[in-house]
Amino acid sequence: MSQDSPAPVVERVDARHRYTIQVDGEPAGFTVYRDRDGQRVFYHTEIDDAFAGRGLASILVTAALDDVRASGMRIVPVCPYVAKYLKKHDEFSDITDPVTAEVLQWLQGDRA
Repeated sequence: MSQDSPAPVVERVDARHRYTIQVDGEPAGFTVYRDRDGQRVFYHTEIDDAFAGRGLASILVTAALDDVRASGMRIVPVCPYVAKYLKKHDEFSDITDPVTAEVLQWLQGDRA
């Protein structure tokens, strides 16, 4: 991205249970979640290959986790990228819950 490019835009799309990121009005990626008992369970994050290498996944997940904190919910990082991100960003440790067998079973049933 050049310095003249507008900043990426992250939006929560409740109807699709995801946060999206756009660059110059183009969809660049998303992270998908399901809500359960005050927890936002993130289970998949994807950035389009055309936008790879720009740090967009980090921008997307940062905005999503900031939104979770603002909503008073907790994070469950089933998604490998979100889990990796949280290991490097302990500022979210106070609102992060572990991935349990119960959560995984619920998630599989919820998406079936």
